[in-house]
Parts: sequence; structure tokens; C-alpha cells
Amino acid sequence: MPATRCSPTPPSLPVVARYTPRLTLSPYSPADAPEFFALLDHNRARLKVSFPTRTTTTSTLAAATRLLATFADDWRAARLYVFGIWHTATNRYLGDISLRPSTGRVYSAEIGYYLDRTAEGHGYAREALTEAIAFGFSDLHVARLNIRCHTNNPRSCAVAEATGFQQLPVRPRLWPLRRLNPEGEISYYSLNVS
Repeated sequence: MPATRCSPTPPSLPVVARYTPRLTLSPYSPADAPEFFALLDHNRARLKVSFPTRTTTTSTLAAATRLLATFADDWRAARLYVFGIWHTATNRYLGDISLRPSTGRVYSAEIGYYLDRTAEGHGYAREALTEAIAFGFSDLHVARLNIRCHTNNPRSCAVAEATGFQQLPVRPRLWPLRRLNPEGEISYYSLNVS
């Protein structure tokens, strides 16, 4: 089947960490719940617009623990692949990055990522995204990767562009929906397998 056509969802992939020069991208384990919850709780106000489900479903440590168990189930079912991002040398938890496969006319995956505010500006998002791109194309065998960024989040847009994503034409939004979203428009980015 050509790479640009719809592909079936891949079988469950091994739950293994991936490494970059400075980072460890690792699927979460139950032991990661305290760090996962603490980072989300500390960054909840700034992440709630871009990650509303993630922030509303992790209001307590117990809820965060349940969400990590859901991530493990999603990985086994090939619905969602979520990696925690750790600084390898210090073992400091920095954030996470995920890929959600989607079958349709083109087999693709949407990537979402966030970092703790104190981890921004050090190139970690770009490094993690570069590794997620490799995972998407080499392990998931998707034909295209997609990213959505709020236009008022220039750092996120810059990370997408720096890793080769191309901005797609602006999708006009209905006027009533614009009023409901004080965070501005959304930019869509795409990267095709080479």
C-alpha cells in the first residue's frame, strides 16, 4: 500500500524509552505519577487552554495515576503513544510529548507536547519533537505528522517550524467560536514522510 494511502493501525509497539543527546523519552510507569501530577498542577493555568482534557482529568494525584494507567492501555491498543520527557543527566522530569495515530485518507498522527515553564527556552521541545518525528515515521509508519499551535504561542510554532513542519493555510473559524477562544487562532502544521 502506498505511504500516502490509509494504513491500518499498527500492532502494539514495545514500551521502550528513546534517547536524544540530552533527553530520555520514556512511556510512563505508575511510579511517575507524583512528578507527572506536580508538573501539571504547577503549570495548570497556562496549559488548560491547549490541553484542557489533560488538565481537567488530573485534579488529584489519584486522578493522575489513573490517567497514566489509561496511557498504558492506549499504548497497548495503539490509540495513543505518550512519552514523558526527562533530562537524562539530572533525571529531572520536564514534560511530555504524545502521538495520536489517525486513519483516514492518509495515515497520520497528531503530535502534542508541553514542557514545564522552567524547562522552556533550552531547546528541549525541539529535541523531543525531533525524536517523536523519528518514532512516527519509523515505528508507526505514518505518512504525515500534524501539529496544532495557538498563534499566540510563538515558541510552540517556532519549534514546529524548526523541525521541518510546514504551516498549512489558515482555517477560518466561525465568528461565534472566535469569541469563545480568547487564546486566539490555531495554526496547523504538517510534515510528510520523505
